[in-house]
Amino acid sequence: MIFDVAHLIWYVSQFMVLNPGDVINTGTPAGVALGSQDRPYLRAGDVVELEIDHLGRQRQNFRATP
Repeated sequence: MIFDVAHLIWYVSQFMVLNPGDVINTGTPAGVALGSQDRPYLRAGDVVELEIDHLGRQRQNFRATP
């Protein structure tokens, strides 16, 4: 990460109210995937799963757009 967690919380709290349970999605800097030799981008058939203890799970199946 470019900035540590404390800095991100400080920065975001300058223009919005943060409440317990809020999630701050940071992503990655622009162009990071371009430097990867393997599959840098999601493609049709890829599956992304996310689980947070005591909260839940989600699964995304990617497909081509018509």
